[in-house]
Amino acid sequence: MTMTIAFIGLGNMGGPMAGNLIKAGHSVNGFDLSEAARAAAAERGVSPFEDMAAAVTGADAVITMLPNGGLVKKVWAQIAETVAPGTIMIDSSTIDVDSAIAAHAMMAEKGCLTLDAPVSGGTGGAEAGTLTFMVGGSDDAIAKGREVLEPMAGRVVPCGGAGAGQAAKICNNMLLGISMIGAAEAFALGEKLGLEHQALFDVISTSSGQCWSVNTNCPVPGPVPTSPANNGYKPGFAAALMLKDLRLAQEAALSRGAQIPLGAEAAQMFGLFESLGHGGEDFSGIINFLRGADK
Repeated sequence: MTMTIAFIGLGNMGGPMAGNLIKAGHSVNGFDLSEAARAAAAERGVSPFEDMAAAVTGADAVITMLPNGGLVKKVWAQIAETVAPGTIMIDSSTIDVDSAIAAHAMMAEKGCLTLDAPVSGGTGGAEAGTLTFMVGGSDDAIAKGREVLEPMAGRVVPCGGAGAGQAAKICNNMLLGISMIGAAEAFALGEKLGLEHQALFDVISTSSGQCWSVNTNCPVPGPVPTSPANNGYKPGFAAALMLKDLRLAQEAALSRGAQIPLGAEAAQMFGLFESLGHGGEDFSGIINFLRGADK
């Protein structure tokens, strides 16, 4: 069934995601404060709106892709004045769990179905329509939301009730940040010991140390041709975004009394990396920090 979908936030992720909804036959009304983002989305077939309320009016579904939880709550509060009961509301931002839960509650009062559905897969997955959506919400909302999510998705993974999608995303990305530091340390040590990158990769990628941070996003050039290390660490996933997620994990741990010492150390290291001016590089570039490139 074709739908009219309002997409709020047409940046590096939102623009390609909206484009894949167009390819699936849906009509998409797009809103972004950036004129350039609206223009780029229009080239993908999105109908650009300069007024968010107009974009949302009459939509069967609304998707938001925004920088932080405070903005999500602000935008959803504004949308609540316009959307009709029964509209499926989906937030695909990566935000704190408590803000996600608050957004669910806000729209439930309007009779809307709601999902928090952050993504994994980066800009490449957004372009290819192969994102993994980690979804929190009621069974009814997940059933209705699948039709909206699947044109953008490789996988849609139900994680539980309100906020569970954000919780899963935070836990996953904390582990990813930790594992990338471990991978970078291993290759930096291997260099000091005289090991060739390919030889060490051949061991780790087929042995007990194998992980996504080595097998897919290897932090050194050569072994994985598609990894950012072969392109000057141009980001698939920027270090600044990894730092954001690690800090969200810290906030969640403090609020729930969880102990995450390695997550805390990873946040500190990526914070230093960003402070040295590398926030716009791929997070695998942390290997250069470990090599002492800025000392």
